[in-house]
Amino acid sequence: MDAVSSLEIRPYRSSDRSAVAEICVRTAAGGGDARGVYSDDSLMPDVYALPYVEHAPDLAFVVVDREADGTTDPLVVDDGRLIGYVLGTPDTTAFVGWWRKEWTPSFRARHPEVGEVTAAAPGYTEEALWRDGTDPERMTRGLDPADLRTYPAHLHIDLVPEAQGRGLGRRLVRTLCDALAARGVGGVHLSYDPANTGARAFYDRLGFVELSSSTPHLPVLGLPTGRG
Repeated sequence: MDAVSSLEIRPYRSSDRSAVAEICVRTAAGGGDARGVYSDDSLMPDVYALPYVEHAPDLAFVVVDREADGTTDPLVVDDGRLIGYVLGTPDTTAFVGWWRKEWTPSFRARHPEVGEVTAAAPGYTEEALWRDGTDPERMTRGLDPADLRTYPAHLHIDLVPEAQGRGLGRRLVRTLCDALAARGVGGVHLSYDPANTGARAFYDRLGFVELSSSTPHLPVLGLPTGRG
């Protein structure tokens, strides 16, 4: 089996949960590895990955390398090694309400307070990350209502470094866009860390456009689901 044919994009399974969390951490420092950056490695996925697979598992898709199994790597799942994902929610406003009611209480139980500052001293501080876990309204705060009407869904996409530059990001976004379009959702938006210098070029290539809500500190891009 060659390197390309060993790769499969498939729907998320509950057994992928820990590997999804691991990828989130390994790509969370401006696209680089954030393990050890915060006091608890579970904090980042509890904000930017696991709520999505909890709320809309049918809008989560993963890339699996079927040849890479039989190791102790945390990315290994039932059918290979998970090397990337796209996670989405079809209605950001509804997701905010769900998060406030269902996710915030469990998040606070797992992370009752801000942890000790680590030597990494990230620009995105642990206090800010913890606050974002308890403040789902941040996802709509500052967004132009017109942008939210046109692009009501939003997504997160992450690929480990060895999976990048192989066309997998485009395929993941297309897969999610097809699933959203089948639900009648016309557009999806995302924001990204401006420190991740490769992100904007990637999104531009996919056809994302800058929205009126975008700021230098928090870029916001949108894509009609028919163009992913």
